[in-house]
Amino acid sequence: MLTARQQQILSFIQQRIVEEGAPPTRADIVRAFGFRSPNAAEAHLRALASKGAITLTPGAARGIRLTEPMGVPLIGKVAAGAPLLAVEHVERHVPLDIKLFSPAPDYLLRVQGESMRDAGILDGDLLAVHGTRDVFNGQIVVARIDDEVTVKRFRRRDHCIELHPENPDFPVISIDQRKGDLVIEGLAVGVVRRLTEGDG
Repeated sequence: MLTARQQQILSFIQQRIVEEGAPPTRADIVRAFGFRSPNAAEAHLRALASKGAITLTPGAARGIRLTEPMGVPLIGKVAAGAPLLAVEHVERHVPLDIKLFSPAPDYLLRVQGESMRDAGILDGDLLAVHGTRDVFNGQIVVARIDDEVTVKRFRRRDHCIELHPENPDFPVISIDQRKGDLVIEGLAVGVVRRLTEGDG
């Protein structure tokens, strides 16, 4: 089992590999986590290596290798104003055969609430999301409204975007694009049903 800090550093390494195609340097880790010296970063890396999460190549600035396939990042609680895929939001990576989905998912989002119940998307499910802003009427999307992230069915009417729940107990959300702050974060491409705490 990794400590919370070790998991954060492992997620940072994974994120840098995804974004830049290469692992971070020790200096990158020092800057990202505010360590006072590279020795602190090195200590955490050696702990990760001892637990089998990574392997280290001596003498190489970017000599960090993952020992397991990363899987799909699971996004936890999203902080206001921060990008959805910011490293601090990634709880862990879930091994998942992305070929089961089309298009391929870029991340998993933990569903909160019952607003999409009648579409088979339940509280606690993991929603597989393809990151895109190109969506069409009738598709289920992940949208950010004033720093709140929601899952709803998308409909556009002129300048108005309507986000429809799939549960009559919840209201339709209407946003005038000329006035409101709405960003489409992605397209729902599938559901992973309620994994237990031992998943991944």
